[in-house]
Amino acid sequence: MDLTDRPRRLRRDGIRPLVSETRLDARDLVAPIFVDATTDERLPIESMPNQERVPVDGAVDRVEEIRETGVEAVMVFGIPESKDERGTRAWAEDGVVQEAVRRITAETDAYVITDVCLCEFTSHGHCGVLEADAESDPTLTVRNDPTLDLLAKTAVSHAAAGADMVAPSSMTDGMVGAIREGLDEAGHASVPIMSYAAKYESAFYGPFRDAADGAPAFGDRRHYQMDPANGREALREVGLDVEQGADVLMVKPALAYLDVVRAIRDSFDHPVAAYNVSGEYAMVHAAAEKGWLDLEAAAYESLLAMKRAGADLIVTYFAETLADRV
Repeated sequence: MDLTDRPRRLRRDGIRPLVSETRLDARDLVAPIFVDATTDERLPIESMPNQERVPVDGAVDRVEEIRETGVEAVMVFGIPESKDERGTRAWAEDGVVQEAVRRITAETDAYVITDVCLCEFTSHGHCGVLEADAESDPTLTVRNDPTLDLLAKTAVSHAAAGADMVAPSSMTDGMVGAIREGLDEAGHASVPIMSYAAKYESAFYGPFRDAADGAPAFGDRRHYQMDPANGREALREVGLDVEQGADVLMVKPALAYLDVVRAIRDSFDHPVAAYNVSGEYAMVHAAAEKGWLDLEAAAYESLLAMKRAGADLIVTYFAETLADRV
């Protein structure tokens, strides 16, 4: 047997890091934060260990905690003080996201991304305007086109409050184009859009719905989020968002969809984001609590896989935990 080619030579201490193909850096990570207008104290999120809802008054302190680890970017989610059928608090000038963003951008140097959706603000928990008979027929959930104007209004209100980037997540057809037009007309042409371009109807979102109080009151979201069985469709979805002006392309969830991350990386020149979602975070914590996994090692390997698959940036609840390690 010819053993002149020995890959193990490059796995020894000293040379191993020099030839490592994939790098993970704290600057690649985006830390989500949950700002809750209904509380004046921090509230632990039971299904997401070490994660909390923070009051508006505590948003700046929470962001500074994140920045101290070396993570510079945050994504803001809001829990409003009230909800209605149309989610009007989503674009209110004094809304929870708008108030939090003003404070964060005024008092920190963090890069602030905002989630643009209606599900946390609607009384029914769906991501847009409902059909009139939706309660009697759950297959008729969200009207696509009337939702576009509301998403654009929400994105513009975030930009006006100081958001550095907006991230529409509703999987509404045409949302990127409507938001781009709205931002440009309002004088926010320099604000980029990170589209949840390939967002799947996934079992891994459960803990997030507790964190953001955004579970649908009836039915589910399979009629507007993607079928987990479909890979080629993701390229179609992403291509449409690129045509409409998306600046960054996100895949959500990440771990079960690394093939989609790789396909998008190979097909498009835009930066690619992966969302390491709440269920992926919670299951690693649960296994670690049982003593079945090393928490940091498993988390690091998971994020490294996302980078290896082609993600340029990763939205993850592990950001603070891993910042020192990477």
